[in-house]
Amino acid sequence: MTEFIPGLKLSRLFYEEAVRPVLDRHFPQLRHSAALIGHGSEVFGFDTERSTDHHWGPRVQIFLSADDNARHSSLVREVVSEELPVRFKGYPTNWGPPDEKGVQLLKAVESGPVNHRVETLTIKSFVENLLSFDPFKEIDVLDWLTFPQQELLCLTAGEVFYDGLGELERIRNRFSYYPHDVWLFLIASQWRKISQEEGFPGRCAEVGDDIGSRIIASRLVRELMRLCFMLEKAHIPYSKWLGTAFSRLRCAGELASVFLQALSAGSWKEREEWLCRAYEAIGGMHNSLGITEYIEPEVSPFYSRPYLVLDAERFARATMAAVKDIRLKAIGLNVGSVDQFDGSDATTNPRLTRRLKAVFE
Repeated sequence: MTEFIPGLKLSRLFYEEAVRPVLDRHFPQLRHSAALIGHGSEVFGFDTERSTDHHWGPRVQIFLSADDNARHSSLVREVVSEELPVRFKGYPTNWGPPDEKGVQLLKAVESGPVNHRVETLTIKSFVENLLSFDPFKEIDVLDWLTFPQQELLCLTAGEVFYDGLGELERIRNRFSYYPHDVWLFLIASQWRKISQEEGFPGRCAEVGDDIGSRIIASRLVRELMRLCFMLEKAHIPYSKWLGTAFSRLRCAGELASVFLQALSAGSWKEREEWLCRAYEAIGGMHNSLGITEYIEPEVSPFYSRPYLVLDAERFARATMAAVKDIRLKAIGLNVGSVDQFDGSDATTNPRLTRRLKAVFE
């Protein structure tokens, strides 16, 4: 059994000890950058031995200028194929062909050339594949609203091992997080999403719908967790890694157990109690940032009904008032970004949803 090495570390060693020497020996004048970024649990540092069952192994991305990529990419791949060792740190460097699902696995061979995964590409093509956006263009505030946070994370996580082009880290820094006004807009929209459902766990339970109460409570936990990412200026991963990434936030020490209690509560009143603890703690986090005037983070009854809520709309409106960008103010508390599109403002607005028809045509 080969001892497990986290994929990001394996990739760095693979580049430094196996790939870079080949490039220096055969292409000493070829400027390049090297990294492991993009998709894959190892890019985020979340991989385990389980991850080795697909698309995992010694691999690295070699970024070239557009001209060099066009002229030398094929030759670089061929030479690397001939000169790489057949194993590195106990793992094969040879990859089998994609199966019917497109999955590639490591496949041991006795001798080269190897079918490696030393990818040669350009920074522009890589980012365009992730975001459908030219990374060298100016980023408009409305562009920011269309970038999925998972893809922004793919671009900005991982590690650059060498930046001989002098551009890769600069591009990653451009997408490291949202401009201030966009950040405020997302926070306001997230508070708005929470406000639209915070009274529903109790209402569902009151009519005997315990399943509905639990589902909405879990939705609220998810949206509160996502708000925590925003307040700490961290890109939000997709669902598989949401909890894992949340555990690395500063607020997780206080809130992780609160969320677990809310999710496992046996009655709606107990569920409400733990959600209220979360509301008040996150309201305090919001106030500590100083992005709005102080807002009392205490819960109160939902209108005249016996359900306690934070009245998150207060936080939404105060944060939206702090936004200065004219276009964002014109959008207002409506749908937020593409990641927030499942809120009531989006899904109950036929004039908006009908515009999606063009996506399917």
